This record gives sequence, structure tokens and C-alpha cells, in this order.
Amino acid sequence: MLDRAYSSLPEKVLKTERFEIPLADSFTQGSKTILRNFGFLAQTLRRKPEELSKYLSKELAVPVDVSGNSLVLNARFRDQVLNERIKNFVDSLVLCKECKKPDTKLIDSGRGVKILVCEACGARSPVRL
Repeated sequence: MLDRAYSSLPEKVLKTERFEIPLADSFTQGSKTILRNFGFLAQTLRRKPEELSKYLSKELAVPVDVSGNSLVLNARFRDQVLNERIKNFVDSLVLCKECKKPDTKLIDSGRGVKILVCEACGARSPVRL
């Protein structure tokens, strides 16, 4: 009877992972790419918009400009490229290296290196921005 109940549940309910990386919502305007949901991305990842924009600027090697909740990239990019870079950001600067949970915060160590502190397991690891 329990198996029958599980089979009738929608697939989304059966997922055990509680954190999903948000997808980029962007469009191109001339020679620029505008990331519409940039504010939402930064808020969901629990990072400052400046940290995320700096990372994307370095990774994509383009100048960026934050305007409201949008990020303007001064080049053309597809959503696939942006989503790949956002996933790299999450893997290196959001997820805990030990328990793989997103409950982390960045603390400045004062030496140019930031410390990724996990609020779930207490692990600390140095990261570079």
C-alpha cells in the first residue's frame, strides 16, 4: 500500500535535494547580454551582488554593470554559458566543501583570502574571489 502511495506522488515531491541552482534568465540587446534575474540569483545564493558580478566579470572576461536587479554584460552570451559559470560559482563559493550544503557565509580574513564557513557542520575552508 505504501509503494502505491509513493507511485502516485508527483516527481517533484520525491526529490530529496532541497537546494537547486536557479537558472539564468537573460536576453541579448545589440552587443550586450542582460541578466534579468541577477538580484534573485544573488539573493537565492545568499551572496552579495558585488561578489557574484565580480566573479562573472572575471570568468567571462567582460566588463559588467549592475543596474537595479539586472546585470549588463558587455558581450553576447548564451544562457548555457551563463548557467555553467553560475554553477561553478556555487560549487566553489557557496556549497560547503565537507557536507555539500548551501548554508554557508563568506568571512574576510584580512589577507585577501576569504573563509567559507558552513553554518550546518562548522567546516571552514579558504576561497579566492
